[in-house]
This record gives sequence, C-alpha cells and structure tokens, in this order.
Amino acid sequence: MPQTDFSFTVGRRLAETAAPPPARAGAGGGFLGRTGTISTPHGTIQTPAFIAVGTKATVKAVLPEAMRDLGAQALLANAYHLYLQPGPDVLDEAGGLGRFMNWPGPTFTDSGGFQVMSLGSGFKKVINMGAVDQSGPDDRVAAGKERLAHVDDDGVWFKSHLNGDRHRFTPEVSMQVQHKLGADIMFAFDELTTLQNSRGYQEESLERTRRWAERCVAEHQRLTIERSHRPYQALFGVIQGAQYEDLRRKASRDLGNMDFDGFGIGGALEKENLGTIVRWCNEELPENKPRHLLGISEPDDIFTAIENGADTFDCVSPTRVARNSAFYTPQGRKNLSNARFKKDFTPLVEGCDCYACAHYTRAYIHHLHKAGEMVSHTLISIHNERFIVKLVDDARLAIADGSFFDFKAETLGRYYR
Repeated sequence: MPQTDFSFTVGRRLAETAAPPPARAGAGGGFLGRTGTISTPHGTIQTPAFIAVGTKATVKAVLPEAMRDLGAQALLANAYHLYLQPGPDVLDEAGGLGRFMNWPGPTFTDSGGFQVMSLGSGFKKVINMGAVDQSGPDDRVAAGKERLAHVDDDGVWFKSHLNGDRHRFTPEVSMQVQHKLGADIMFAFDELTTLQNSRGYQEESLERTRRWAERCVAEHQRLTIERSHRPYQALFGVIQGAQYEDLRRKASRDLGNMDFDGFGIGGALEKENLGTIVRWCNEELPENKPRHLLGISEPDDIFTAIENGADTFDCVSPTRVARNSAFYTPQGRKNLSNARFKKDFTPLVEGCDCYACAHYTRAYIHHLHKAGEMVSHTLISIHNERFIVKLVDDARLAIADGSFFDFKAETLGRYYR
C-alpha cells in the first residue's frame, strides 16, 4: 500500500527527560509520554497536539484562516454529520475535506460511530460518563426519547436526527464515506458503549468492534488501491473496553496486530480513571504508531493523557463553552456574562497573543454577548482554541526540555486554585 506519505516518528520520551514526582514514583507508575511527528500528505503535526473540532467542516463561528493563525495544526470533522449534509460525494468532487473548507493543513474524520450511537440513544452530544451505573438495561435511552439506532453484528440502522430518514452504516459504508471525505487520518467504525452497559454486553460489543475493525482494514485497503489518484489516507483503529483492564488490553493487542496506521482510544471513561485506562492501552499498542484520545480538553485531563502516552486529542468544548460566554484563563474558566465585566476594559487574558485579546476588551465582548451578537461567539472561540492549543504546545516543549512536571504543577495549581 502507498503509505509513504504518512509516518510517525518518536522524538523525546518523558521518562528520559524528567523524573516523576515522588508520589508517582512510589506508586510504581511509569510514564509513556513522548513528543513526536506525524507526517501526512498535507503537512506535519508536532505531538502532543490538540486537534480542534470542525464538526460540519467548520470550527463553529471561526474561519479556517483564524484557526491557522492561532496555531492549530490540524482539524477534525465528523463523518456522520457530513454524510447527512452535504453528502460525501460533494466533498469528493470538491477535492476532499481540506480543499472544501479552505484548510491547507492535515485533517481528521471520525467514523460516525459515536454520533450514530449517542444521538441514536437520545443523548444528543454527550453521554454521561461520570460514573458506573449498571442498574438499567443495556439498550437504555435518554428520558422521553425513542431509540433511533439499532445495532446488529453487520452494522447499525439509524434514523437521521435531521429529518428521520433511515440509514445503514456498516464498516464498509463508513470506509467508503470517509474515503470520499478525503481526510488525511480517519477512524475505523466501532460500537460506542457506556459505563451503564453490563460486563456481558461490553464483551459482546468488543468482539463486534474487533470484527468490524478487520472489515474496515480490508475495505480501506481495497479503496486505497481503487482511489490511488488521491493522497493516501491513514486509518486508525479504535480501542474500546470501558473501565475493564482485561478488555482494554485485549482490544489493544487485537487491533495492535492489525494493519492500522495509528489508534484512537475511545468509549466510556470515568474521569478519575482516565490516566490508568490510557496507560493500559498504550502499554499494549505499538510504540511506533500514534495514539489519539477521543474527546478531551480540560487542562487536568490533557496533562493526564499526555503523561500516559496520548499523542493527539480532540474536543468540541472550547467552542461549545464559548457560545455560553465562558472563557479560559490561567486562573480557571470564567463566565463573561457576569455583570462585573460590563466595564472591564482589559483583554480576556492579559498577555494572551490571540486575535481577540490583541484587539478587544472584556467589556466589549460582554456587550456583544448580552446583545445576542454572534461575533461574541467568534471572539471567545478564538481565544479558547488558542488557550488549549498553546497549553498543549507548551507541554510538548516541557517534555523536550525536562520541565514537564514543574510546568504541570504550576499550570494546574493556578487553574484549579
């Protein structure tokens, strides 16, 4: 297969550049964090890196040019949403996702599995993964909702959340859709489970996802040959297994032995066990391939993910909270709708190098939000994306120069004070 346009090289290892804090060293916990370089047909990604989410081929309220200027290295779009609208044929004819949205750098698409399962259960954008609760049925849905997705061993039937039309996703369909979307990196089709599912169902689902992964690889290889006129698209397998160590390790070994270019760590995660679960997976996965953690952006989670071996991660949170007037600062997240900002003529964050902070004040953006002006979403989103992108960039530099744990302690000490 013509994979010469995609590669990953490991740079500096955290275990080599910094000694762990005494508490961690005493617990016998090793560190898998590292820097690295992902090379794609549309440029390189220096890792660790935050991959900003542009769900429908746009980061909400922010132009692609602004994302480039704030330092984003790559953008991730959603196969489910682009499949429904405008359709994969449109992006294929346009020359692929990046050209369609005027983004020159690397792009990712997820498989659509998360949206099919979560929207299909009536949970919309978020499934509550805060705690284990197996008291209910495995096919539970959100209160007052009907189930829109039905899983079988071959794939998933689901109804569009837009108009109720019925659709079928299989591993092969997901690969066909994502090849037409044309991202540099795409993900295998998997079944999302939750912490509410029983152990028995987790085992059944894990085996189904393993078989789907094999089918994704086979279809990906077929389409790569068929579409040799297009740049090579890397395929990442997705590791499931919920909170169970044996299932996570088994999934990592099973998929690690398949012909994937990298791996995504997905599924239900308890926040307090995030680092442990990521470490389980990365202790089993091949070291010479990149690992992407799906769906995190809180500063404490970012540091936890990095030190346990995640190379990239994505989340919609920076723009989602911006639309509710929340902005990140070194002292924690603040809400600009608060009356105390009405006459605050300082930037969102003093010293921040983002466009919003260089040109506008808290008072002005507060006014925009109160007046219902959409520019408030744009300015806060630019700031929030820059804040998280820079945080991860600084963490990468700290791994390289040996100051990671000092940087982590100082950053989180301020943020969560």
